[in-house]
Amino acid sequence: MSHWRRYFAELVGTAALLCAVIGSGIMAEQLANGNTAVALLANTLATVFALFVLIETIGPISGAHFNPVVSMVMAYRKDLARHHLMGYVVAQLIGAALGAWVAHAMFDLEILQWSTKARTGPAQWFAEAVATGGLLFVILRSPEGRASSMVACYIGAAYWFTASTSFANPAAAFGRMFSNTFAGIAPFDVPAFVVAQILGGALGLALHQAFVHSDQHKS
Repeated sequence: MSHWRRYFAELVGTAALLCAVIGSGIMAEQLANGNTAVALLANTLATVFALFVLIETIGPISGAHFNPVVSMVMAYRKDLARHHLMGYVVAQLIGAALGAWVAHAMFDLEILQWSTKARTGPAQWFAEAVATGGLLFVILRSPEGRASSMVACYIGAAYWFTASTSFANPAAAFGRMFSNTFAGIAPFDVPAFVVAQILGGALGLALHQAFVHSDQHKS
């Protein structure tokens, strides 16, 4: 039954991450008086801090993926048993939706809602591929025991250097379509984001493997 414990950890961790992303976006928008840069900065800081804490606390249980692309890459590398992949992805998607609803409840908003915030176009799709590729590269190249800080720092930076504000996660895109708030994304725009994220994850893995092969050749 230990696999159910891992699935539950992924559900809780993804829910907490999306709650932090969406909740901090709501708070930031309420307090920033229309200053989008200040709101994004507050949203970024909350996400970075939450991500670090969640990886540290849940990592020993499930690996703290919180992201279907990460789970797919780990299953491909056999770091995650392939028969557990579907359980991880389902748990992450359910957790993402729950996180959005919890955030709404805390701010006394309508629990069930759909985002109307358009996020589309080749530049944003390319940005998602870059963001996700970079994330997977950082995860795979992080020295042992340092992934939590390095991933959190990377995501914090990618919020600002990508046109899409770095979702880098199909579960995040899925959860954020349920929130018509600062962090939301219109449901119609989610599929293209997910495709870009999967392609980006594959490119991040390929880049990591190129460095591994280069290191082996030198040795």
